[in-house]
Amino acid sequence: MKPEAGDRVQAKKGSAVYEGVVMPSAGGTTVIKLDSGYNIGLSPDAEISLMEKQSKKSGSKKQKTAAGISTSLPKVSIMSTGGTIASKVDYRTGAVTSQFTAEDILTSIPELGEIASLKADVLYSILSENMRPEFWVEIAKRVAKEIENGADGVIVTHGTDTMGYTSAALSFMLDTPVPVVIVGSQRSADRPSSDATINAVCATKVATSDIAEVVVVMHSSTSDNSCFIHRGTRVRKMHTSRRDAFVSINEKPIGTVDFSTKKIEILSQYKKRGGSLKLSNWVEPKCALVKFYPSASPQIIDFYAGKGYKGIVIEGTGLGHVSSEWIDYIRKAVASDVHVVMTSQCLYGRVCDRVYDTGRDLLNAGVIEGEDMLPEVALVKLMWVLGKTNNAGDVKRVMQTNIAGEISGSSKDSFPGCIE
Repeated sequence: MKPEAGDRVQAKKGSAVYEGVVMPSAGGTTVIKLDSGYNIGLSPDAEISLMEKQSKKSGSKKQKTAAGISTSLPKVSIMSTGGTIASKVDYRTGAVTSQFTAEDILTSIPELGEIASLKADVLYSILSENMRPEFWVEIAKRVAKEIENGADGVIVTHGTDTMGYTSAALSFMLDTPVPVVIVGSQRSADRPSSDATINAVCATKVATSDIAEVVVVMHSSTSDNSCFIHRGTRVRKMHTSRRDAFVSINEKPIGTVDFSTKKIEILSQYKKRGGSLKLSNWVEPKCALVKFYPSASPQIIDFYAGKGYKGIVIEGTGLGHVSSEWIDYIRKAVASDVHVVMTSQCLYGRVCDRVYDTGRDLLNAGVIEGEDMLPEVALVKLMWVLGKTNNAGDVKRVMQTNIAGEISGSSKDSFPGCIE
């Protein structure tokens, strides 16, 4: 019997013997994920035999657990939206494509079934640059449905490039009594250096914890030893390709997960499991994020206002400034019921438009200070707020109220790279 993707096999090549799970592949090469998490590719002349006692066809205990059949463990739903963690390499072209289903993820990482009883579903099969606000609404609805149906935790697999936007959206849309964990990987599951296995295992552990928030779980270092638990409104991807690309901004991560022991160490306060579910999945997609730079034309404000946009978040300089020529354009936009929020390109620290004349003029023009929110989080929050109300007073009040940990009472002086 020829082994199929998901089968556990023993392979012999010369004097070497390997055991692992067959991964999807193209051509004559057989790709096997070893128990170490790394993959090997074997040529057609390798001797490969099916380990029937652990085959997915054998009905073994391990495979049943990985397929979500066990009833003695916490119930966790995994919903796939695509991204690198749900992708594989097309060995004909070398390109990474989003082709894995949620079931494929469970099959390729069977140790997930040792932590929880898993249920898998596919919402989208897209790379994260194709994520849209209306998809956030649907994801929030589906997460809420899983919780209502008794899930002890929910995992959403997601591409890393726009993960911070989705984690912020779900943070505002869901007041959750159980963990909602967003996880991805920088490198696809069938690459030797993939971070998919460790991230998924740590995410599953967090999904069974008492952290009742929307969080992002990703590698904490370049080594395969632990993952950080980031609050969904405080996390940003800070490197294009490193496996520890995700960083909590303006606060510590909620905690860490040790991959070998599966133990969680708490580093900061969090909302604990319990209470009732509340879904507020409204959204106004016609909001824009504008980056100010020297010589940037203020006519961009007129453009968005003229196109019917309801809100604009400006990524200003330092404490939250733009050049003086922008002020009249902003005042005109605010007068036409376009809500303008000011954030900073600095990321660390908070906006304060009361120090310099330009900032005071911006406040007089009707700008809403974005406190210490990340620009993209302010954008998502503005979309969420305007999905509910267009009243200027209410918009300002809610934008400056901490809803999901996106605003802190005071900013910390330290940041990565400073000497203390």
